[in-house]
Amino acid sequence: MATFNMKILCTTLSKLSVNRVTIRQNAYYKPPKYRPPHWFMPKERVMSEDMLTQENRDFIEEIKQEKLNSQSALESPLANVDQQTVKWNYYTRRVGLIARKIGNYPLWSKDGKKFQTTLLQVVDNHVIKYIPPEEFNPMRTKKICWKEKRTLGCLLVGSETVDPSTVTKDYCGIFNSVGMLPKRFLFRFMVSRNAALPTGTPLFATHFRVGDYVDVRAKTIDRGFQGVMKRWGFSGMPASHGVTKTHRRPGNIGAGGEKARVWPGTKMPGHMGNRWRTLRGVKILRINTQHNILWMLGVGIPGETGAVCYLYDTVLPLKKLKVAPPFPTHPASHDLPLEYYDESIHPFEEQTIMFDEA
Repeated sequence: MATFNMKILCTTLSKLSVNRVTIRQNAYYKPPKYRPPHWFMPKERVMSEDMLTQENRDFIEEIKQEKLNSQSALESPLANVDQQTVKWNYYTRRVGLIARKIGNYPLWSKDGKKFQTTLLQVVDNHVIKYIPPEEFNPMRTKKICWKEKRTLGCLLVGSETVDPSTVTKDYCGIFNSVGMLPKRFLFRFMVSRNAALPTGTPLFATHFRVGDYVDVRAKTIDRGFQGVMKRWGFSGMPASHGVTKTHRRPGNIGAGGEKARVWPGTKMPGHMGNRWRTLRGVKILRINTQHNILWMLGVGIPGETGAVCYLYDTVLPLKKLKVAPPFPTHPASHDLPLEYYDESIHPFEEQTIMFDEA
């Protein structure tokens, strides 16, 4: 009996030592997670031929257009709400926007300086669902201040209406309670309790103002499997004088000695791009209210043309909002000017500024 217990003890200790070594080795490098978040319903479904006649297809298309027209004609829930009763403070978190990167465009300042900008278009954004702080579990969310865990709720925002027949029934169930067609993209924003919005509220580019600083989160361009010279910027080896087939190789990757091994985190060939990145403190120089387009300063926003970006108020202390913004958001209005320019930007509608050579 004592021998049997000793065997069990030795086996258990060996397993614990192996697990401990495995945990230590994996603590240096965490592979990227491509799985959808826990709150996301499965969206893609297997397309099949439903044996529908052309009359049935026309009828379905007619019903879809009627629902889409009623959705666009629906009055904003904020139209009958007095926004003066809701106060904004420095520590308030507002909801953000979902936009598409549509290209680059130059702007000129009033003193003749040229700026390169990135155009982001806000397409068909609506509030889908609000989860109060009592029901929201922020423990699953990383990079959140522990003091705000019990005060932040969650706003689920959707963008770009799609055909209901192309998505699953579970995914459509998210939008049935709102009375909207399903959206192509869903993203959640952690907001303060007083910044909550009713479901169905439309969001526009005027949610931000010119001169404000925002954080942009998007996925970088997917480069596929690349070598060390393109992925990490290695210089490679000499291209002449006896070098054989090692011109773009990384070189030595191991250490000498009795415990020679490749250390975790070593820069080696692998998948490049397709990672979430956040560019913080990007200034808004111009806003078009007709097409909901934002002109962002710089060309460093992650993603290629057509990529989806998520915008929200910056968290940088020196660039955070000091003056109350449109809170909780800017209501729908038809009396807005077509363009908003930053005070340093020269509008194209005005005459060209001429400078003397002296």
